[in-house]
Amino acid sequence: MKYYIIAGEMSGDLHGSYLIKEIKQRDADAEFRFWGGDNMIAQAGAENMVKHIKELAFMGFVEVAANLRTVLKNLSLCKKDIVSWSADAVILIDYPGFNLRMAKFAHKTGIKVYYYISPQVWAWKKGRIKTMKKVLDKLFVILPFEKPFYKKHFMEVEYPGNPLLDEIADYAASQDKEKFLIENKLGQKPIIALLPGSRTQEIKKMLPLQLTLVDKFPEFDFVVAAVSTHSPEFYERYIENKNVKLLYNSTYPLLNCSHAAVVTSGTATLETALFNIPELVCYKANALSFLIGKYFAKVKYISLVNLILDYPAVKELLQQKWNEDDLEKEFRKISFDENYRLEMQYMFGKLRNLLGDAGASANVARYIIKDVRK
Repeated sequence: MKYYIIAGEMSGDLHGSYLIKEIKQRDADAEFRFWGGDNMIAQAGAENMVKHIKELAFMGFVEVAANLRTVLKNLSLCKKDIVSWSADAVILIDYPGFNLRMAKFAHKTGIKVYYYISPQVWAWKKGRIKTMKKVLDKLFVILPFEKPFYKKHFMEVEYPGNPLLDEIADYAASQDKEKFLIENKLGQKPIIALLPGSRTQEIKKMLPLQLTLVDKFPEFDFVVAAVSTHSPEFYERYIENKNVKLLYNSTYPLLNCSHAAVVTSGTATLETALFNIPELVCYKANALSFLIGKYFAKVKYISLVNLILDYPAVKELLQQKWNEDDLEKEFRKISFDENYRLEMQYMFGKLRNLLGDAGASANVARYIIKDVRK
């Protein structure tokens, strides 16, 4: 069967790669065409990629509007490509602004449509649920509170588990902590992981302030988790001559060795918690985008950790609170206050219990294959 998969961000690329791997194990005749990144390329081959995520990661109302011509061109290209390739199934991974439009199109053409990782309609734009009911053959959610939420809106969804449990377990099976430390000349001091995000606009807003910690706390080794969509030169313009190490595509090995982490809001906040690393969550958007989002959003928290727990387990520094003084104050807590650290790690244990068992990728693959064949 022919599977057309669309992911528009780094996390979606990782989840998509695991899903491709599981489908291949169960469908010997599987063919793939995809929008994704390096992880999906490794599983399905670069010749089957339509667009790389580095060309797609626009976020925020203002940013999307500024790149509207590119977005519209991508939508047109994707529609034509789905039809010409004669896909049996379209699998959409997160990236809702783009993917919900593709869901409508694929449904109209009679192709099976599966959405893996729900749009955050529980936060805002609940009106999307009506459309989702019409155009999706199945929605797979990865946060435990999402299933009862959709049930209240008379939509049956599947909770296959959270794919991060698979991905972290897969890493843990092959980890060599000592080798990582030796190769990167780390381990003499406690390590602080700086995760500034993956999108250009995120890194520009988050990394400079994160780096203000370096000179203030020489007792730590600070390491920036870099992503392959940006060059070393891009990061170096912020790092300059600071005593900071830059490591590419090493987020899991880095977190596995870290004492604490300063993390830009997103999937990485949940990954950090699953590694049991005390963290501080930060985020700053374009002021207009944030005001619009705040007006429509109906949630108490921004980080996945706090959302799942429905409790402020990790401190969130947002917008004006993302400043040098508040950062230093909260960093001292996650780095030096042992009771604070232990309380946070206790909540991380509760978080793991709420997420359930591993096996999300395999569960989704089994369902899709069976449903398309049926």
